[in-house]
Order: sequence, then structure tokens, then C-alpha cells
Amino acid sequence: QVQLVESGGGLVQPGGSLRLSCVASGSTLDYRMIGWFRQAPGKEREGLSSISPRTGGTYTASSVQGRFSISADNAKNTVYLQMNDLKPEDTGLYSCAAGMTGPTLDPDHYSHWGRGTQVSVSS
Repeated sequence: QVQLVESGGGLVQPGGSLRLSCVASGSTLDYRMIGWFRQAPGKEREGLSSISPRTGGTYTASSVQGRFSISADNAKNTVYLQMNDLKPEDTGLYSCAAGMTGPTLDPDHYSHWGRGTQVSVSS
């Protein structure tokens, strides 16, 4: 069973940038989609962006379009989420997940989840 480990979170000032990494224990090519999600306190989990490791096709939510971008390095079994112009409302626990259907940002379509990395945006 694949394990996903996120890293790269932290505290950043508004307007700053972070790059999150999601490393898979197996090959990213084994999955149709790998996505990034976040959950803010008291809110439901929100899908941000997903990528097909096989085709490179991406899908990004309109709420973060233009600020967040997803990419994959299959040789390193790693998917990245580049986040620019961060805002306080971007604060939350960011998790990556792998699934066999898509493209979709519906968490129910993802079967394997990492534990997440915390992102806090504050001055």
C-alpha cells in the first residue's frame, strides 16, 4: 500500500510563497490522479489541484487558480504544490492523496492519503 508523506509547510507572511512536496513510497505512475487538499479549522476539506502523473494534465480549483500550481517529478515519485501570494485564508492542513479516477477534486475519489503539513499565513 502506498504511503504519502507531505512536507514544506510552515509559517509565512501574507504575500509570501511556499512549495509543498508529496513523496510517494511507490511509483506515482501507479495512480491516475494525485491531488492536494486543505482543511481549515471548522471547515470541510477543500480540493485545490490535481495532476495525472502519466499525462501531466492538471486541474486547479478556481479559488486558487493563478496563485497555486501543481507539478510532478515521476523520477522522484514526488508531486509539488507551488503556492504564491499566500493569504491568511490559505491557512490550514494541506494533504496530498492518490486515486484511480479523475480528473476530480472530490476527496471521495481518492483512496490513499498522507497525514498533512500545516500552513499558517499570518503577519
